[in-house]
Order: sequence, then structure tokens, then C-alpha cells
Amino acid sequence: MPYRETQFANDEIYHITLRGLDDRELFLDNNDYYRMIFSIYEFNDTKPVAIRERRKQRLYIKQQILASRPPRSDGRSDGQYPDERERFVDILAFCWMPNHIHLLVRQLRDGGITKFMSKVGVGYAKYFNTKYERKGYVFQNRFNSVHIENDKQLQTVFVYIHTNPIALIEPGWKEKGILIPEKVIKFIENYKWSSYMDYLGNPNFKFVTQRNFLAEVMGGVDGCRQQVKDWVEYKKEIRQFRDLFLE
Repeated sequence: MPYRETQFANDEIYHITLRGLDDRELFLDNNDYYRMIFSIYEFNDTKPVAIRERRKQRLYIKQQILASRPPRSDGRSDGQYPDERERFVDILAFCWMPNHIHLLVRQLRDGGITKFMSKVGVGYAKYFNTKYERKGYVFQNRFNSVHIENDKQLQTVFVYIHTNPIALIEPGWKEKGILIPEKVIKFIENYKWSSYMDYLGNPNFKFVTQRNFLAEVMGGVDGCRQQVKDWVEYKKEIRQFRDLFLE
């Protein structure tokens, strides 16, 4: 179970990473990626998640995820989707990589980050072990975190999280640089397993994140796109990320 002894402060923002044990892959098919989307939504709630009810609603919830509409706890589909959760955190951004995940969160209540990450880790591990008929740990014991102290750091970590998938099409880019910027920009703007599409105004998993604050810091849709595009095209040195990424 992922845990962390760090004392996180309410209303403060943190960049969090969680890796598979021994860097093993966490997602073996698309349903696993969807399951982690489901997990960070459903487990971001102080109230217990009823496993029996969750199983009954699984098909319904997956349909709502695919439609980028927040699921109702009562299973109704009347076009009204109030968010009745008592959230541990605001999820500002996320990105799933094959063997690790990135989250940018703001803590809303005492112990919120630790409790949220515990619920997500335990819930996904149970799912993964059951599906693949395995036992044992799925994640490394501890998740890593970095406190984001100002808007400049926030902008930098936004770019870093959403450019992480570059490694999937240009391995070694952090050491060698980006070889084909145009291809990279197109790839990350269409990468399904992150919050970047939603920041660009292309609905993907828009109900998962609370984006207004961060979008404003980034300068809206145009600002989000331009800051990522500038970084990719000008091949800014990776060392500017060194204090903010957790690899």
C-alpha cells in the first residue's frame, strides 16, 4: 500500500508520482488505464466506496467515463450529474505512463493526500491482482511528492507532466533532446491518458480534474498550448525540471 510520512498542508499543491514495483508495468491494456481514471475519481471521497454497489454500476460508470460525464452514485442517467463527493484533493492534472503515474493535486482537508493515495493504491492493486490472477505488491511502498511553491514552478510542472509521454515515441529524449518536434506536439495533444486534452478544450476526462485555477495560471487554452509547444520546439534543457520531477 502506498504511504507517505510527509505532513501535507491544506490548500498547498504537490506533484506526486507513484511507480510500479520494480518499475513493472501498471497498465497492460486500455481497461487498466480506464480503471485508474475511475479510481482517482471514485476514491477521491472521504465516504467509503461500497464494493458491491461499485460492481453493479461498473458498466454504467465505464460508459459515463467514455462519454466524459461524471457518474451518479444512484445510477440514474437524467442529464443531471451533481458532484456529491467530499473530496480529499483537487486533482489539477494527471498523466499515466506504462509503469508510473503523475498527479498534480491540491490538498483540501487534513491528511487528504495520504488518505487519497492509500485508497487509490489499495483499490487499484486489488483490481490488478484479481484480473491478472497474481498476489503481492503492485506499487512501490512510497509515493513521491514535491511541494509546488509558486506559479513559475506550477507552470513548469504542468509542462513536465504533460510532456512525459514523449518517452513513448522518442526514447531517451531527456538525454538526446527532441528529434521531431512536430510529431511530438501532435502526439501529446492527442495522448488519451492525461489531462492535457481537457486543458486544450478537447473533452476527454473533463469531470476528473478541477482545472479553472491552473488554466488561469497557464493563460487559458492558448497559454497551455503555447507553453508546451515552446518547450518542445526550443528543446529547453531538461535540468529546469530537476527539482520538480520524480523519476
